[in-house]
Amino acid sequence: MKNIFTTLLLLLLTLTVGAQNAVLDELRATPKKAYGNDYPYQFEVTKLTKAPKGYKPFYISHYARHGSRYYWNDQLYNDLDSLLTTAHEKHLLTSEGETFYGKFMAAKQELKTGVSELTQLGWEQHQGIARTMYNRFPEVFKKGGNVLAISSLSGRCVLSMSAFCQELVQCNPKIEIREQSSRFTLDAVVPTDKENPVKHNYPKATPRYEANKDKFQSDNSLQDKIISRVFVSTEGLPGNVSRIAGNLINLYTSLPNIYHEGMMGNIITDEEIMNRWEQSNLGSYSWVFSGQYEMIPILEDIMNKADAVINGSSDHISDLRFGHDSCIGPLTVLMGINGADLDPEDPYEVKNVYQNWQTCKACNIQLVFYRGKKSTDDILVKCLLNGSEATLPVKTDMFPYYKWSDVKQFYTARCNSVK
Repeated sequence: MKNIFTTLLLLLLTLTVGAQNAVLDELRATPKKAYGNDYPYQFEVTKLTKAPKGYKPFYISHYARHGSRYYWNDQLYNDLDSLLTTAHEKHLLTSEGETFYGKFMAAKQELKTGVSELTQLGWEQHQGIARTMYNRFPEVFKKGGNVLAISSLSGRCVLSMSAFCQELVQCNPKIEIREQSSRFTLDAVVPTDKENPVKHNYPKATPRYEANKDKFQSDNSLQDKIISRVFVSTEGLPGNVSRIAGNLINLYTSLPNIYHEGMMGNIITDEEIMNRWEQSNLGSYSWVFSGQYEMIPILEDIMNKADAVINGSSDHISDLRFGHDSCIGPLTVLMGINGADLDPEDPYEVKNVYQNWQTCKACNIQLVFYRGKKSTDDILVKCLLNGSEATLPVKTDMFPYYKWSDVKQFYTARCNSVK
């Protein structure tokens, strides 16, 4: 018995180490993934598993974050403008800092004008996602049909929706799409919006790792490196050292979304951002975990609209939603996609259940519904996260396909347990 226990323990340790290595290997292969929710969407089209014999896709339910944009508020650009101008006037910039100052000032008007707005890259991301969806599931779209697309009230989300819908119609002009961005549909796309006429009072959740976060060895050495590369001294400059370094990091990771990579020279490197990724990922998990219950209205809308299509009371071939990382991140946890709801106690295990690059610009969840030939009630569903087949916390013997009745029962119980 002792030998069996030892063998099982060694197997568990091997699997745990293997999972950790897989995540870190993925990061090392693509260091920019360490940008987390600033990471621009990548079209890594993977091969999909063939549906079981006799099943055909007929409906897709979708939620996406807006595409690449300028920084979401003007504070970052204003802070850096004030900081760099003061440092320049006081002769407190290094040679590299002066070069950065010149490039930032040349782009300053563009950055301040563009605050929060979708970039051309963001538009193209949603075009590409739409065309990929169409080409992967032609049975859903080839005859045309009705689609409802809803968006948050934010301009970058409205334009992301427009890019996606225009591309679908270019693929097949027989597709009829109703686009809506209004308070009437906020509960199904951004339930927490202050303009939402439906008010909820869902509790916040706290991930278990936070009780043990002191066990995680944080590394804040990058802060000092960045400061020394830009400034001779920070004495008399606006903001404390931590805020200054944080703003510089936020600018750096945002630059690929706005076609300004290279603006900061060697002040920060991808390798340095990568080396601190696990620490930043913990912070990301805290906020996506915290708000998961507030996304219950979105999950209920997904279930209700799917059931309406299945029972024939809706003629939609697809329902599309366009919102924010503050919604799709927590929704990923609520739905337990790829184990995001596992809530580990060990802070070093968090990276194995959630990686913040999954909540990148234009990230998306697609639930693809399949109907069997033998019965109209014989429905399967599979989940795609950013175009790749993903797991759900529901038992199945035909992954990546799940019985819709099982999925619906599981999620209904999860939602009801919170109310």
